[in-house]
Amino acid sequence: MSSSTPTGPREPLWAQVLADLRRRIVDQEFTQRFPGDAELVEHYGVSRHTIREALRRLQADGVLERWRGRGTFVTRAPIEQPIGALYSLYRSVEGAGVVQQSVVRHLEERHDDRAEAMLACPGQTLVYLERLRLADGEPIALDCSWLPAAVARPLLGVDFGHTALYQELAERCDVRLTGGWERIRPVLPERAQRTLLGIDARQPAFEIERLAFAGSLPVEWRHGVVRGDRFTFVARWDESKLDTGFEQSSVSL
Repeated sequence: MSSSTPTGPREPLWAQVLADLRRRIVDQEFTQRFPGDAELVEHYGVSRHTIREALRRLQADGVLERWRGRGTFVTRAPIEQPIGALYSLYRSVEGAGVVQQSVVRHLEERHDDRAEAMLACPGQTLVYLERLRLADGEPIALDCSWLPAAVARPLLGVDFGHTALYQELAERCDVRLTGGWERIRPVLPERAQRTLLGIDARQPAFEIERLAFAGSLPVEWRHGVVRGDRFTFVARWDESKLDTGFEQSSVSL
């Protein structure tokens, strides 16, 4: 066992390796790549079985991801998205201490029957914005937004590489969102989506649909896919928001 391992000699070898790998992960030693099993065997001077046991425990704790044919990766902390509140992906990513960028795939005027129906403007031209969202250079989401051109046409001149849609909507169009709804469900993305997000066929994602309003006017219909390994959705409440319904109704399952 390498002398760099700080744990005591009475611990099993796998536990010594495990403790040292945890230290190195905390020190961000593996930000670019995680070494392969053979490299770890050589570094620590132990058997492949010992290395695999240490890695198995790191994987069970959610610290590592191991993919056949792709290698081993340190799991990054997921980006939290609130439930029950209007949020900006741009703000959520930046709030996690990660640099947010977008690759704008489309920004143009279009027609789309479904989007026009959702926005209650059949036959009217829409502004279509499609962005591949990046966090520290890694693809994390594919966003497709539709807005009535009569309201959002000034957005056609915006560089959305590093700015928030709702901020630009307020500043350039004098439109501020007041409410809406959002639907989230797990999916296995289509091949084109997987290619853009850099994930394989077995990796799940979240499909998100959103209809946002300014007063009673629907101003954005959005659908997109976000990587399930990079996002977690969180609901927070306090005593004032609890609704147990114990006295008002019975429970039906």
